[in-house]
Amino acid sequence: MSLTDQEKNRYSRHILLEEVGLAGQEKLKAAKVLVIGAGGLGCPVLQYLTAAGVGTIGIIDFDRVDATNLQRQILYTVGDIGKNKAITAKNRLTQLNPHINFDVYPEKLTTKNALELFSKYDMVVDGTDNFSTRYLVNDACVISNKPLIYGAIYKFEGQVSVFNYEQGPTYRCLFPEPPKAGSVPNCSDVGVIGVLPGLIGTQQANEVIKLILEIGAPLSGKLLTYDLLNNSFLTLKVNRSEEEIQKVLSNSDDFENMDYDLFCGISIENDLKEITKEDLKSMLDSSDDFQIVDVRGEWEQPRIDISTSLNGQLLIAPLNDLGSYVDKISKNKKVIVVCQHGIRSAAAIEHLESEYDFKNLINLENGLAN
Repeated sequence: MSLTDQEKNRYSRHILLEEVGLAGQEKLKAAKVLVIGAGGLGCPVLQYLTAAGVGTIGIIDFDRVDATNLQRQILYTVGDIGKNKAITAKNRLTQLNPHINFDVYPEKLTTKNALELFSKYDMVVDGTDNFSTRYLVNDACVISNKPLIYGAIYKFEGQVSVFNYEQGPTYRCLFPEPPKAGSVPNCSDVGVIGVLPGLIGTQQANEVIKLILEIGAPLSGKLLTYDLLNNSFLTLKVNRSEEEIQKVLSNSDDFENMDYDLFCGISIENDLKEITKEDLKSMLDSSDDFQIVDVRGEWEQPRIDISTSLNGQLLIAPLNDLGSYVDKISKNKKVIVVCQHGIRSAAAIEHLESEYDFKNLINLENGLAN
């Protein structure tokens, strides 16, 4: 795919590189890359692939820009709050490079649309933040035989790898089974330093460019880990597991019916009692005698509007110091445990039930922020 004179000038610093040249830049223009998620990881991936001249970029994300995103998702501004991320990203990136063709999918990735979507692209970049979607993306890449550029972040640490590339290992080869549901919270529950997704997302973009240009040594069979606090990198070897790959391929005909939330333990029937925000509001408006235990930090919003019926029965007990508050949590009345998204509160309940024999705890489904 030939370049215009305007494009040759734009990408001149690439073309000057012996390892890229005009032929390499034409490869970039001909490439088609799908980016799943336009959030913390997706933003830097999209910005650098757009600037590099990747000719066709797909963006799928059903989420909307929130004020809490702006600390790290620097593609967006205050004026974008409430707008769909995929559409907003395309509009902003077009201003960066009008020579790129953007395919926008303001929808959720599911087993129903993944295979058809992946078939349109050369490779897939995973910018998601939950395990059920990661396994879905991996399996769809294995079935459709597409390279997967993986990235993940947690507080001050990140990971990058290339999966399913030229008979290399897959995500399931590294993680055959998901962690226990709720055991690994996302950044909305534990936080993340703002520059980390930029560092990891840039590494993902670099792997995409290397694969397209067929230069250097891709992170296939290797997991690059980065500790931001110590500024240390560690590369771990990842072996291909034929057993795990064959499991995916043998179930390919039933892929569209797979329940990845169930596989990851998110929708498993269990003994966790839950109520909705509407239920909680009704309880606050009633004369019921109950206690609310908020396991968030005192600074987190929104706060609970205390009614007189509670008689001061609200306890702020941050999860990381929960043991100090056990004696203040009632065992004789209903106790509603709340947090921002329902994950920390579920973890708190599990801890209190297993370690202190509580039997009266109820989780606020989806938390106070939803």
